[in-house]
Amino acid sequence: MRQRSHFQGIRRLTDDRKALLRRMFDAAIGAVDPLKILPGRLPAPPKGRTIVLGAGKAAAAMAKAVEDHWDGPLEGLVLTRYGHGLPTRRIEVVEGAHPVPDEAGRQAARRILQKAEGDGKGGLTKDDLVLCLISGGASALLAMPGGSLSLADKQAVNKGLLKSGANIGEMNCVRKHLSGIKGGRLAAAAHPARVVTLLISDVPGDDPSVIGSGPTVADPTSVGDAIAVFEKYKMPMPDAVRRHLESSLAETPKPGDPRLAGASTVMLGTPQAALDAAAAIAREAGYQPIVLGDLEGEARDVALVHAGIARQVQRHGQPMAGPAAIISGGETTVTVRGQGRGGRNAEFLLALAVALDGQNGIHAMAGDTDGIDGTEDNAGALLAPDSIARAAKLGVEAKARLADNDGYGFFAALQDLIVTGPTRTNVNDFRAILVDRK
Repeated sequence: MRQRSHFQGIRRLTDDRKALLRRMFDAAIGAVDPLKILPGRLPAPPKGRTIVLGAGKAAAAMAKAVEDHWDGPLEGLVLTRYGHGLPTRRIEVVEGAHPVPDEAGRQAARRILQKAEGDGKGGLTKDDLVLCLISGGASALLAMPGGSLSLADKQAVNKGLLKSGANIGEMNCVRKHLSGIKGGRLAAAAHPARVVTLLISDVPGDDPSVIGSGPTVADPTSVGDAIAVFEKYKMPMPDAVRRHLESSLAETPKPGDPRLAGASTVMLGTPQAALDAAAAIAREAGYQPIVLGDLEGEARDVALVHAGIARQVQRHGQPMAGPAAIISGGETTVTVRGQGRGGRNAEFLLALAVALDGQNGIHAMAGDTDGIDGTEDNAGALLAPDSIARAAKLGVEAKARLADNDGYGFFAALQDLIVTGPTRTNVNDFRAILVDRK
């Protein structure tokens, strides 16, 4: 009876910690919800037309927020990921594929560029306003191949980038130079209209030229930089891509380009805002937050660092004594070598499980704030001290699953996946580790 009571106590503790982690995740997402953060940040209506254009996983929610709070005539088109749409009245919402673009995305990108050029109505003037709504996911969604490139060429490169281990800045450098709309080209097409871009950042450092590959922002990178990414990760370069990069069509508008002189950006939501909101929930629950900020690198390597910090907190009270909550964001990468399922958050969490090896008093979660971890149906997963032992009883071996890049399968077997559905926002990954005293 005493043993059963002991295990029941452990289970209640684990359930409480998992519930707290979920509240922290929900707070992080709520802090960057476009319907909450966009009102009050809109520019003044212009003398002429107002055209709303945009793309990203938050694009539909951003468009709805604009409609709900705009005073005056309005028209436009935004592109979002399949399943991330919302009903709107005046701004058309189109859905396309992500992370590998499809024909729907290509057609929508073409139409967005045409609207920036005036949509056959004689071009825009300095009295017109182009309001651009850009969030994470825009880069892959806006699939308008530059020059004579085909959609198949872009798809092949995107697949290679996703498997290469390249970080988001490197990926978007390549995407800009293969595009007919990104890297400042959309704003250049709208000249001389005023261009105001509202941004929800999904990149470390919140660089507007990297978010969504900066369709309305001058590009400081070069064709040479894009070629260097192929070389660094030993990615095959299709002949058509090589020819394009060797042509004058590949280079993007640079800082100082007069066509972008009337363009400005407004940062609405950032990863830091999400981390701060989660930290507040942890603090209310009696955990001192240790906020590590936006991190990059291989998911497995980042997991090892987090495991080391968690052990140091628990064993030595450094950098502070527990109870503590280690919180981080950013975007890790996964170099795919196995045949399993799962995105970078499941990969991180499984690597963390292996590193901690069932250490008592440490619970964790990792999830993508857009509600989709990679291409799966989960946002992320939850980890408890008994996760590896529970999995072993089911015949699921943690190290083998990690070697096969099968974080999804591991946590699905435990019924510890986090499923939120599309959140219609995106500030990339969220990770939290609760460290109790021994």
